[in-house]
Amino acid sequence: MDRVAAALLGGCMLLLAGCQQHGFLDYPPNYHEFAYISDGGSNTVTVLDLVYLRQDRVLQVGRDPTGLAVNPVRNEVYAVNTGSNSVTVIDATNNTVAATIGVRQRPYFIAVSPDGHRAYVPDAGSNTVSVIDLDARRQIAVAATGESPGMAAVAPDNRTLVVTNEQAGSVSVYSINESKTAPLTLRDAFAGCPGATDAVILPDSTKAFIACSGGRQVMDIWLAAAPNSWRGKQDPSLQHDQLLALLDVGQTPTHLAMEPNGYEVFSTNFGSDSISEISTWTNEVLGTYLIGSKPARAIISQDDSTLWATNFGADSASLYSIDDGRVEAGIRTGPKPDALAFSTDERLLLVADTGSSDVAVIRTQSKNGPALVTMLPAGDRPNDLVVKSFRSRSALLH
Repeated sequence: MDRVAAALLGGCMLLLAGCQQHGFLDYPPNYHEFAYISDGGSNTVTVLDLVYLRQDRVLQVGRDPTGLAVNPVRNEVYAVNTGSNSVTVIDATNNTVAATIGVRQRPYFIAVSPDGHRAYVPDAGSNTVSVIDLDARRQIAVAATGESPGMAAVAPDNRTLVVTNEQAGSVSVYSINESKTAPLTLRDAFAGCPGATDAVILPDSTKAFIACSGGRQVMDIWLAAAPNSWRGKQDPSLQHDQLLALLDVGQTPTHLAMEPNGYEVFSTNFGSDSISEISTWTNEVLGTYLIGSKPARAIISQDDSTLWATNFGADSASLYSIDDGRVEAGIRTGPKPDALAFSTDERLLLVADTGSSDVAVIRTQSKNGPALVTMLPAGDRPNDLVVKSFRSRSALLH
């Protein structure tokens, strides 16, 4: 803790300056911003107030909470309870537990639809994906997957769901239907992706990229175009899902970070201490670059210029310039950093430290470069981290 204490003392002036740039004076009336951390070892979700940089409260949820997701259209956050086979609904307006929804066995992750009405939870213990009606707050259907599904991604056009099956080494692709009795239809499945984990879908919903963490490849899949779309009409073959490529990256790709514009995807290669840059247009690896010891996850700025990666084996976070192709800075965090997220304005980077049960708060913009501002407490064994911001209704009425 001496290192942390020194960082706190050294960061006092930064914190005060941050109040002008990221604190009390910058925000409109009734602006709220919170970070939510799932604490797997303490069966809680820690809520951090990012306006005042302090812990807001700790919520008791189910056993072993893991994945988190934010609803894009309403003030709700969802925590998956792997040990309780359930999903906790958190009302972000007052940060209280609003409901608990039962799903199938050993869920780990949750993906929310772009319209905020449904969520999809892969159930690793039952080889299914649960479909949740978020309006009614209940499970409405299940669909069969491959063995041990882990992650899911919903296409931005809300037509396709992609589920990765870690044990089977495969990917399941579903059509999303409006029907509540049959909301998912299995459209295709692709084998040959050992340890399939993370998945991302391009903003135009045309392609999915999947990390094959059991090896050193990323799978690239074309997602079927709608028959009445211009792509589907132009080329009928595009109306079918297709395996486009298996791209060679570093060893053990664990996470995929996509540029907001969708032009490039980066894989964090845990076993090679590197990141790989993939062109989504040409379907090729542009390069693989050393980043730090055991990179776990990454995130890319909204202007597509910089990437932050957590170095699980080096207790640090690296700042990589995409434009310049080099590591520009390394910031010490707590032990074994993993999940990370930006504040809404990207002036803060939050890093969950699994080895010290806290969150490192890094100021991304300053005259002297990025710097650690403070460490905020989390519960035991933090697994995931998300951020939600909003203005309260009373402000919107004025």
